[in-house]
Amino acid sequence: MKFLAGIPAALLGLVLVAEQTAARSTIHLDATFKPPQSFKNVNLVHVISLEKNYVKESINVVIENIDKQPQDEYYLPFTGDQVSRLGGIEVKDRKDAKAGTFAVDVVEFDPTRYAEAQGAWEGDTRLTACSDVQYYRIRLPSPLPAGGQQTLGITYYFLSAYTPLPAAIAQDEHQFLVYRFSAYAPSVYVTSKQKTEVKFPSGNIPDYTKLPGSGDAKELPQKQGSKLTYGPFDEKPAGAAEPVEVRFEFTKPVLHVSQLERDVEVSHWGGNVAFEERYTLYHRGANLSNLFSRVKWAQSQYYNPTSYALRELKFPLRVGSADAYYTDVIGNVSTSRFRSNKKEALLEIKPRYPVFGGWKYPFTIGWNSDAKNSVRRTAAGGYALNVPFLEGPKQVEGVEYEQVSLRIVLPEGVE
Repeated sequence: MKFLAGIPAALLGLVLVAEQTAARSTIHLDATFKPPQSFKNVNLVHVISLEKNYVKESINVVIENIDKQPQDEYYLPFTGDQVSRLGGIEVKDRKDAKAGTFAVDVVEFDPTRYAEAQGAWEGDTRLTACSDVQYYRIRLPSPLPAGGQQTLGITYYFLSAYTPLPAAIAQDEHQFLVYRFSAYAPSVYVTSKQKTEVKFPSGNIPDYTKLPGSGDAKELPQKQGSKLTYGPFDEKPAGAAEPVEVRFEFTKPVLHVSQLERDVEVSHWGGNVAFEERYTLYHRGANLSNLFSRVKWAQSQYYNPTSYALRELKFPLRVGSADAYYTDVIGNVSTSRFRSNKKEALLEIKPRYPVFGGWKYPFTIGWNSDAKNSVRRTAAGGYALNVPFLEGPKQVEGVEYEQVSLRIVLPEGVE
């Protein structure tokens, strides 16, 4: 919690600022740390979903404690680049939903300790070499006894994951994206058996890496509709990797919000809670190879072809929301529609121009809500405010956020 400097308290009252990061906590270890080989992956299924404009990966794995002592720390490796683009990670017990989510900590290496141990200095390449592989530590709810097994469901997301290929296309051409990964799931442990499934938004997958198969499958991957399957693979050592590249059609915009500033102001005068959101939105898909043609775009609306340009955004709001507005850097934008009744409140906006790959579109939306929808009295005689940390547009293709700031403005005199 901190106060916003430079704004008179008499004007805005108390301002609270919240920031949220993907990692719950951080632990610092020596750069020479290597995860102990206490576990073995008995059976692993790696599922990669490319159906949204961010990547969702799931690892469902049966782990076994091969140590002589009970163990409760399981490590998951990532490259430094992957960690910088990690949009969240969650771990559960696949067979026990009541166990809830497991504690996950990001492991950071201390370069000072490394320098002391290696006699390195600032700028020494040995300082950067130690950070090529980074780890997340998963804490099991209770130590797994020697020889015991447990089924983990690990889910994480990668942002800014795709590369458009070709990088520039015509206004009416189809967009194709490339994603690179390993056919073997990332692991610091020996894996006895595994396979990787890749799900696509459609069956149009013109290019993908082929690997030699075994048994009935002479070549990998096996293609079934909009899914590719690499494997099953026999036992692989810890750290094994097999680079793979897939290229697929993505007919939706690749939406990336570099910054979202979300303000929630509680008024004690009118019993109102005012919301305002300021977006800096980018389309990270293929750029236009030629100048945009408004005439061609208008003509295409008659036969409504598939387009990767952003045409509209839909914001579901709380029931009872009112007085919605939509502006951009020029001013008020009239191409919006707001529906509010007893069952729903929906704000639909159309940008001032269709947003193509490589384009930026900053805009602002806002609305009011009756305070009774968000504020309640507590048993102690005070008040509790309940608002979502993040709402945002609900798009079929999804939206990824790089930085989100939430400010709560409370009435003057509030403690």
